[in-house]
Amino acid sequence: MLKSSRPLWRVMAGCSSRMLVKQNYQMKRLLTTTIVNQKGQQMNNAMKPEELRNFWKPEESFNVDEMANLLDHDNHDMRNKFREFMSDPIMTPKYNIPLAEERDIALQRLQRICDNGFISVLDFRDNPLRIFAAHELAAIIDPAMATKMTVQFNLFGGTVLKLGTERHHKQLLAGIDNLNDVGCFGLTELGYGNNAVEMETTAVFDADTDEFVVNTPNTLAQKYWITNGAVHAKHIVVFAQLSVGGEERGIHGILVRIRDEDLKIMPNVRVEDMGHKMGLNGVDNAKLFFDNVRVPRENLLNRYSDVEKGGKFTTTIKSNRGRFLTVADQLLSGRICIASMSQGGSKASLTAALKYAATRLTVGPRGKSDMSILSYQLQQRALLPLLARTYALNFGLDYVKDRWAFQPEDGSQHGEVVTLCCVIKPLVSWNLENVASITRERCGGQGYLSCNRFGTFIGLAHAAMTAEGDNSVLMQKVAKERLTVFRPNAVKDLAEDLQDVEFLHNILAVRENTEFAQIGKNLQAVGKAGLFEEWMLRESDLVQSCAKRFGERMVSEQLKKVIDNQEESSTVKPVLQLIYHLFLLDTIQRDLGWYIANNQISPATGRKLNSVVAETCEKLSPMTLQLCEAFKITDNMISAPIALDWVDYNVTDNQGEV
Repeated sequence: MLKSSRPLWRVMAGCSSRMLVKQNYQMKRLLTTTIVNQKGQQMNNAMKPEELRNFWKPEESFNVDEMANLLDHDNHDMRNKFREFMSDPIMTPKYNIPLAEERDIALQRLQRICDNGFISVLDFRDNPLRIFAAHELAAIIDPAMATKMTVQFNLFGGTVLKLGTERHHKQLLAGIDNLNDVGCFGLTELGYGNNAVEMETTAVFDADTDEFVVNTPNTLAQKYWITNGAVHAKHIVVFAQLSVGGEERGIHGILVRIRDEDLKIMPNVRVEDMGHKMGLNGVDNAKLFFDNVRVPRENLLNRYSDVEKGGKFTTTIKSNRGRFLTVADQLLSGRICIASMSQGGSKASLTAALKYAATRLTVGPRGKSDMSILSYQLQQRALLPLLARTYALNFGLDYVKDRWAFQPEDGSQHGEVVTLCCVIKPLVSWNLENVASITRERCGGQGYLSCNRFGTFIGLAHAAMTAEGDNSVLMQKVAKERLTVFRPNAVKDLAEDLQDVEFLHNILAVRENTEFAQIGKNLQAVGKAGLFEEWMLRESDLVQSCAKRFGERMVSEQLKKVIDNQEESSTVKPVLQLIYHLFLLDTIQRDLGWYIANNQISPATGRKLNSVVAETCEKLSPMTLQLCEAFKITDNMISAPIALDWVDYNVTDNQGEV
């Protein structure tokens, strides 16, 4: 057991923002406390992994359940039941299997989740936060299954619910929930992704037959990367340029049947399987073509626009662009779904790597294998800033979830909510890519085994970074929207102090102010005629940085609010303060050059930063396994042998399966 001269929470509780690394913190150096436990035993390879992990349990630290309650944020009972349910044998990962079997297993897993009522398309109306909770937990088990989930319930189901009316709801909502009616979302085309408003698929109204004729006019107009389309879907919401009476009415969503009840492809519909991918191969992606497919007039999702019998077009949204933004609005919640999935992947990757690092013994001061690699500064510096950032992003994501779910119906906050949804997906999915890659490397050869899950989460990260909007393109939108309404953050003239979280947050805010002011000044200088060239061809780095500064400052503020809301007696408060300090230090260190070049940190202080980060990592390290425990990822959910008893796993010929 780790032993300190005073209980950790007593040392840290009630301190100011400078409390983190000042005189009062008396934790013994990890080098001495992890080799010998309180019984005088030394670490050695005769011990089981769980015994070795017990060396990393402080005598007194923080309440894990209290921390877990904060991280879970909402739907606590549902989350706990979901975790218990994940012990179902169908959830056990399989790796060396054919593509068709992998896809069938992903569907079977989703079916079990649906059968047990853990998700419903009606949650968007009754409990939208439940949707996001299901995505985070499902992604830990199988990101491919979670991807099928997000298309079925958010993109397809949510679009039918929100853009459709009673006739569509009666036909489809029950089948969406029980998977009798698997669907897909036909927005992206081969030639039109981020510029989907220019798509070429057409839906022309034929007044003589009272039908829409849906057509793919050329190769670039094929619907592309359509999840669920290759094997399982019966329906698709096709987004197409609507034409009524010879007049173009902009993009609308129309239901098209692509398979019959026996899953045979419908006439004039062509489906091409996109085959094997670099990851998430349980997802059946397709290319779809429509050769003048006729569908009833009633298949138009008509919440906001409708065509009456005879061809009269009515709408409550006057502009074509406005209609496009309305029909594509489900992408916003989709970005939160993907961020939630990515957050689950980051938590699982860190849990596996840190639980392994606590048990993998190597050379200590005595020249014997009696020291876990988690004691090494190399391992702590690589992993603990990622752990702190993942915690911080958790609270930033929770804030965005709430803003999306509880925004006023009058639309007064919708613009800000759009920006928040667009910034959180890049931050969280980029974090997953970084977490999964670094944790894999820090686990050595064990990290390269499929059964230890890092490859799965790298695949999820790379899918998440470009799904529902390319991250960098979304950040352009974030910068644009923020610049339109930008008001400088209130900042203070504070003494330079790397131990002071107020100072560290303050210089984040200063940087955001500085960069938005700079891009605004540049755009004013070139005038309207030069806007495109300046934004897209000259100042791309500054545009991206502005968006990141906004996002990271928002995350910092939300973590601080969570800390401030804790009672002074709370055992989690000092731990969150330490996490907050490390998050801020790491954020600044990632681009220290800017802060020195812009006189926010002196060169002398900049030279000290790495040492302060290392010291903060060392102070956080005794709580590492408890912080992972607060993620509440069960053994069945994590499944990675290195997070469990990896020695026992290697007793038999397992062929890399679990």
